[in-house]
Amino acid sequence: MINHELVKKLAARLKKDGVSALIVAPNGGDLMFLVGHNPYLCERFQGLVIKDDETVFYICNTLTESEANEFMEGNKVYSWFDCNDFTDIVKIAFEENGLIGKKIAVNGSVRAFNLIRMMDKIDFTPVNGKDYLELTRIIKTSEELENLRKSSFVVDKVFDDIVKFIKPGMTEKDIKNEIARLCQVYGGEGCDGGIVAINGNAANPHYFGDSAVVGEHTVVEMDFGCTVGGMYSDITRTVIVGKATEREKEIYNLVLKANLAGEAAAVNGAYIPDVDAAARKVIEDAGYGAYFNHRLGHGIGYAPHEAPYIHGAYKMNLAPCMAFSCEPGIYIKDEIGIRIEDVVIINENGETEVLNKCTKELIEIL
Repeated sequence: MINHELVKKLAARLKKDGVSALIVAPNGGDLMFLVGHNPYLCERFQGLVIKDDETVFYICNTLTESEANEFMEGNKVYSWFDCNDFTDIVKIAFEENGLIGKKIAVNGSVRAFNLIRMMDKIDFTPVNGKDYLELTRIIKTSEELENLRKSSFVVDKVFDDIVKFIKPGMTEKDIKNEIARLCQVYGGEGCDGGIVAINGNAANPHYFGDSAVVGEHTVVEMDFGCTVGGMYSDITRTVIVGKATEREKEIYNLVLKANLAGEAAAVNGAYIPDVDAAARKVIEDAGYGAYFNHRLGHGIGYAPHEAPYIHGAYKMNLAPCMAFSCEPGIYIKDEIGIRIEDVVIINENGETEVLNKCTKELIEIL
């Protein structure tokens, strides 16, 4: 149901910025955060509209109307049928709510092709609304922090089990399927097995293939998560099937040292670019700086990636009840990729708490 306290906060921010409303489309965790539900997102436009006076209404296709009526608690739902132009009902909604000619923020899930059609037919000025949601939920509640802990506990258990499962002859898909199954066994939701990448495949941080086969000597990188109470976990561990080579040990230990350096720097009040720099320096000093080609981390909560973003251009200080990942890596094309990732929080007492407790020491599966 509608979180009226959050609506109130968002409305106040909109008013302060001279923005008349915010459109929040499904996906990315934004609607889950606001109404406790995340409808299926397809090409048909739909979204929650929050006005600067705290009025809320919803626009959707008739396919979603009954679903929307349930979480809108009697607030207006405008619906349109497939045989009609959705911009006609959007225009009516905007006219009835005094939004014609006004600035309207849109979140990151509003599809560009829908937004362009709306702009062609309706007089309004769209502005970037991504930060409104992310900065409103950047500080977690005690309940949200506890669900982050529970979600991280699930993936820790999964990792402890999956290292006993991996054997030569398995495909990446076999391992992904077992990760997804184990997440459910331990009470997690929404797990698809994440990323499982072996050897050179792991040099692509966002590899999504699944057909490569584990050999007698194989680097296996696993990046996965689930949700508990709507809150995501996110963990990466890299293991070696067979005896690790000296080069593999060198790279692994550098990544581990960088992970620990980033977590040590992630204290209450720390300047986020300094946290990124602390981990990056370890890898750069060893001559592998060019192979650490992404930010140190990202915020986590109702979405797997949200504020705060842990990189050199994100000029913010860490504060109590923020949650984020620490995930340095080294990726050498066609050869190897190693990443180690934990979720970290600055807890209610201002203490740094690493939520993932499973081992980060190099595991050789013999």
